[in-house]
Amino acid sequence: MAEISQSNALFRLTLLATGGTIEKTYDAHAGALTLDVPVIEDLLDTLWHPDIAIQVSRVMACDSLDMDDDDRRQILEAAREIIDADAADAVIVTHGTDTLPDTARVLARGLSPHRVPVVLTGAMRPYRVAESDARQNVAQAIMAARIAAPGVYGVCHGRMIAAEHIAKDAARLTFVDTRR
Repeated sequence: MAEISQSNALFRLTLLATGGTIEKTYDAHAGALTLDVPVIEDLLDTLWHPDIAIQVSRVMACDSLDMDDDDRRQILEAAREIIDADAADAVIVTHGTDTLPDTARVLARGLSPHRVPVVLTGAMRPYRVAESDARQNVAQAIMAARIAAPGVYGVCHGRMIAAEHIAKDAARLTFVDTRR
């Protein structure tokens, strides 16, 4: 019987947290969803990833509807710094869904030529809310980051869509490929 070789090399993944619905929690005092309590680390702790080293870097805590060009440049610079330092095999950006396609396109242009997969994901419902899609989307983003060719993609609800072709379908609460 052939011996199976097991590599001890870990897949290096950096997750850039930027806020968005995925990280919102309910503040009972304010009676509102807020970005005051980070949750990405807790979400990652619910997933089993034995051969992946995940480094979380908090870039900002911003609702994507409030993001501007300076915020997108900050995300671009954070991703570029990681890639230029060869500090990760892939990068995931957690992001609000409303303007995720805008940031994906900024990253696609700004990180060209592409050297590693950069995957953006978010959630239509906060991680801490019942029936959230956050865990599913982050798990799928991790998988996509491992298998995708270098480039920038959005990953949500079982789809991986190139940055140039991703759009939010607000009626269906998902992302679609504009080529279809």
